[in-house]
Amino acid sequence: MFNFVHEKRRFVQIVLVIIILPFTFWGMDSFNQSSEGDSMATVGNEKISQQDFDSELRQQQDGMREAMGNAYNPAMFDTPERKREVLENLVEKRLLILQGRSAGLTVSDKYLAQTIMGFKELQSSDGKYDKKLLEALLRNQNRSVIAFEAHVVDQLRMRQMTEIYFQNGYASHEVADNLMRLNEQQRVVSVAQIDLAPFLAQAKIDDSAVKNYYELNQNEFQIDEQARVEYVTFSAEALQSQVVVDEIDIEKYYTEHQPEFGTQEQRQATHILISVMPESSSEVKQAAKAKAEQVLQLVKQSPTKFASLAQEYSQDPGSAAKGGDLGMFGRGMMVKPFDDSVFNLKVGEISDLVLSDFGYHIIKLLAVSPAKISPLHEVRNDIAQKIKLQKANDKFAELAEKFSDMVYEQSDTLKSAAEMVKVPVQQSAWLNKKQPGLAPWTDKALQAVFSEDVLKNKRNSAAVEIAPNTLVAVRLLEHKPASIRPLAEVGGGVYQKLLRQQAVELATKQGQMLLEKLQHGEQVNMGWMTPVTVTRANHAGINNNLARQVFQVSGNKFPIYTGIENTQGGYMLARVDEIKDVPAIDSAKRDESLQQIRQLTGDALYRAYLADSKKKLDVTMKDFDASEIQ
Repeated sequence: MFNFVHEKRRFVQIVLVIIILPFTFWGMDSFNQSSEGDSMATVGNEKISQQDFDSELRQQQDGMREAMGNAYNPAMFDTPERKREVLENLVEKRLLILQGRSAGLTVSDKYLAQTIMGFKELQSSDGKYDKKLLEALLRNQNRSVIAFEAHVVDQLRMRQMTEIYFQNGYASHEVADNLMRLNEQQRVVSVAQIDLAPFLAQAKIDDSAVKNYYELNQNEFQIDEQARVEYVTFSAEALQSQVVVDEIDIEKYYTEHQPEFGTQEQRQATHILISVMPESSSEVKQAAKAKAEQVLQLVKQSPTKFASLAQEYSQDPGSAAKGGDLGMFGRGMMVKPFDDSVFNLKVGEISDLVLSDFGYHIIKLLAVSPAKISPLHEVRNDIAQKIKLQKANDKFAELAEKFSDMVYEQSDTLKSAAEMVKVPVQQSAWLNKKQPGLAPWTDKALQAVFSEDVLKNKRNSAAVEIAPNTLVAVRLLEHKPASIRPLAEVGGGVYQKLLRQQAVELATKQGQMLLEKLQHGEQVNMGWMTPVTVTRANHAGINNNLARQVFQVSGNKFPIYTGIENTQGGYMLARVDEIKDVPAIDSAKRDESLQQIRQLTGDALYRAYLADSKKKLDVTMKDFDASEIQ
């Protein structure tokens, strides 16, 4: 890998976010593109609402939580910069969908069905698609199949739009070869270090210099405003411990949600397709039908040779090589004429000609896997947890307004509100409003802590939502206004800083003088380290900045000298004794570098396309700070 590819990790992240289909549709807001609420952005004539933004934010939070596990910190999403990225990502998705529609990109029914069948969330425990899971989900969310399929089609269009650019980056062999020569060129280098310690002993700093620095750099010594509060966190999660689930509830849920605990009937079929499109001429359609009838006669004459006949005659590229085998699938996953025929056949039976939008099918049913329902004892614990979560959410919804009202009405105490929801009143450490931390101290919670109502009026804050189904209210215990640390407290640190600065200047001056002598051919005793061979990508043991400097010098008269100030103190000199160029270009490495360059140029094309599309579609985004998007 080239260094410049390593440095483009942000590009890789963008590709992953946008190209990987965002089919985290649970909650359904992601495909219910409503315009409810305030408009956060506009893409052409379409608005992106606060609801759209909140849904996108939750999806990214859930994805990050799943990826990071216990290391996940909700505060990472509570910065204006991160939320701006979320909104920009949402705008880009909407823009790609609109452009895909405008370009006339289409998705076939077959590909749509295959995509939906691939959703893990819609597969039973044995990994097979279960249509009833989708039906149950859509029913619970009061959404239609049409709306869901339209959402999936839009996501597929979006993927097509991105692939147009990411798969069509350009790279020439000449550029790739030049980059490889640069990347694999070797240099034999020796390093010498001018230490800082002797110059620290030479440096002299007086009291007036310390005082002058202190007075000119007051911002370095400012202590931000701080507060310590007591607080109550009320969440649906905390309520789960208060919820009791009895056997009647479990049995009722099991009875009413049977599709969740089993698989629908699955059928395995094989087919022979003689393809013809609906828009084809009548002559073409008649010819296709005649051919299909001929093949059907062959199948009826030799039904045991169905697989070999499929390999010979079927025009379905996805199944012909497998003898026409389509594997197991549930009802509704094939186009309707095909589906109706398959589920009316008996095992081993062969259909007559079946006409669909793809052409004429000859179908043979191979096997039937009956519907299966897991027994109650196997799923009892899962059901209990689901009921407990639902009841906790219901109870939270019931108490949230009462909690908020009590916090507001009894503004001189949090005790009553805490007792009502049966959670403790806790105390915080000292908080700084510029430094969001672990829950509950998100950006929004800290705004409540440092609000005028809490600090000046000494009242409870409003109950603010810091996460889905999670409220927090705070009350001031102690407050420290912003202040400047006194000189007596920071003077020692200032003295050491100035002492080091002066020592670095002396060491740098000495190093530059020695470098100049070496470059003019004078003999200087430097105590050079053992020479090492380095490349741009691999220079272990040599400071990155010095290595960069080493590869910037040129010439054919050795040794070549260069040097830089050491950021850790002192000065570093480098002696280049030899430059070894690549004797020949390895073809496998060339292919790898070509692919990397194509990725980078594809990204550049994609970014340019987005920028141009935003202008053409008049994309606008709301300016906001941390308080505006929560």
